[in-house]
Amino acid sequence: MTWFSIIIAGILTYFTRMTMIALVDRDLLGDKIKAVLEYVPSAVFPAIIFPAIFINDYGVFIEMNDPKIFGAIVAIIVGYFSKNIIATILSGLISYWFLIFVIFS
Repeated sequence: MTWFSIIIAGILTYFTRMTMIALVDRDLLGDKIKAVLEYVPSAVFPAIIFPAIFINDYGVFIEMNDPKIFGAIVAIIVGYFSKNIIATILSGLISYWFLIFVIFS
């Protein structure tokens, strides 16, 4: 019964998201709506990332000396200057790991 529920939920989720992609005609949308929709990924991404950086497992804000904050600052700086997603991700991860394993251990 559990697997059946998981499969049904997955199918329903897939079809509700797929209908907006497959059935909406791109010519139907105006230029203004297209311009606004271009900002959706950059508006959603911080909402996903910032709680992972600033809130711990217990739902409490972390202290300012947490390595996640320093890794995020390095990633923001590298992302701003390089405009490269891979370089941003790698610089944030490497600086975070360096702080955890070398500085704070």
